[in-house]
This record gives sequence, C-alpha cells and structure tokens, in this order.
Amino acid sequence: MKTTIDIHTELLVRAKRHARDNRRSLRSVVEEGLRRVLSASPTAARYRMPDLSHGDPCDDDPLAAFSWQDLSEMIYESGRIYEQPEAP
Repeated sequence: MKTTIDIHTELLVRAKRHARDNRRSLRSVVEEGLRRVLSASPTAARYRMPDLSHGDPCDDDPLAAFSWQDLSEMIYESGRIYEQPEAP
C-alpha cells in the first residue's frame, strides 16, 4: 500500500544511508522499524502516588468545623511552619 509521511530530513538521510550501506530498500528499513516498535513491550505504567491517607474515609472530616481563616492561623501561628531562616 502506498502512503505519504512527513519525516524529519536528518532522519530520512540516516535511514537512506543505512539502507544503502546494508543493500536494502528504504521501504524494508522503514517496515522493519515499524515492526520493531509495534512488537515492543508496552512502556512502563504511569507512576501512581501511593495512598498514604490515615483514618477511615467514611469518618467525618476533623477539619470541617474550621474556617479557612482558622486553619491558616493554626498552620502559621508562631511561624512554626514555613518559617524563613534568618539571612547570615
């Protein structure tokens, strides 16, 4: 079957040189490359973050009673968290 594909110039030059050096047609080189890619094992699965949650997901949210302002004050109270180090 005939088809037209757009190949980066440098890649095409390399493929033609490889075909010539190995006394093969460009078509056979391209077909071999496609066969190798299509028969290769699938790529590794995407990374999934491990579930490190605590408690029962059916329990009430212990933070639901607090407003965003309350939570912000608790987090940043006394500069305990994200305290900027003093410059030397």
